[in-house]
Amino acid sequence: MFEFAWPFAFLLLPLPLLLTKLQKSQQTAIVRTTALYHNPMVQTGSISQPARFSIWPWIIWLCLCVALAHPKYYGEPIQLPNEGREIMLAVDLSTSMREQDMQYQGQYIDRLSVVKAVLNEFITARTGDRLGLILFADTAFLQTPLTRDLTTVAKMLEEAQIGLVGQATAIGDALGLAVKRFALKDDSNRILILLTDGQNTAGNLAPEEALILAKDAGIKVYTVGVGADSQSNFFGFQMQRGSALDESLLTEIARETGGQYFRATDVESLQRIYQMLDQLEPISDNSETVRPQTALFYIPLFIIVLLLFTQTLVNSLKTLRLRSGA
Repeated sequence: MFEFAWPFAFLLLPLPLLLTKLQKSQQTAIVRTTALYHNPMVQTGSISQPARFSIWPWIIWLCLCVALAHPKYYGEPIQLPNEGREIMLAVDLSTSMREQDMQYQGQYIDRLSVVKAVLNEFITARTGDRLGLILFADTAFLQTPLTRDLTTVAKMLEEAQIGLVGQATAIGDALGLAVKRFALKDDSNRILILLTDGQNTAGNLAPEEALILAKDAGIKVYTVGVGADSQSNFFGFQMQRGSALDESLLTEIARETGGQYFRATDVESLQRIYQMLDQLEPISDNSETVRPQTALFYIPLFIIVLLLFTQTLVNSLKTLRLRSGA
């Protein structure tokens, strides 16, 4: 769609015509006054020979007015996501995440594979949000800073391997690192989703100390305890497997920060948890619509330059022809 930013510039179109008429009337008045002064009996008729009409100046003036009107082309509307929704994901990579106690389609698979599969769906559905990824075991490190590049976040999660950061579980370090990263953001809703299957057994920061920092920073923490409670063996006995999940700590962290604790014992329950998180922290629907615009004022200016060049070339050729004829 074309639009002119300053359409009032077209009011200047008749200006050369008005100036030409005004100039002619002034010249006529001067000639009549001079003739009457020298010979009152002289009747003025044809004052001067009419100038030869040329359309080129009018085209140049028209192009100049069009350029002054600042023509623009507006493209198709583009939806831009709203800013401000930022979620940090903290995933446990301790050895216990290798435990194959998560049932899916009749088979038992390891916890980390289930977390990756389900969390990948959650990541791809967060269009418009910024996500970051923290991996933790013996300590915690930032795998991906907060970004809208969800493809990269999903890829980094997929490439995460057990033992990459050690064997233990540093919940306090993961929480502290999230506090540190959110401290760099002024306008943020500051949400952390922490997934673990154990209890804090390593790290430089105790979970209780990290919890105080998270509360002071206004970070809302949703904790997810991953892993089945028990599993039947071949003889029908129930056996506790994997690491001991510190549900009391995870519940306290979630409650004190305004979040919520979830227990994921299988794939279906983990999927339901992410659906609940979508409801608790819905994707923003206040998207902004913009239309890309392209300025086109340079086109009439280019035509003016081209006409002036052509006119100069034509005049030069005429001059050369007259000289050669003489």
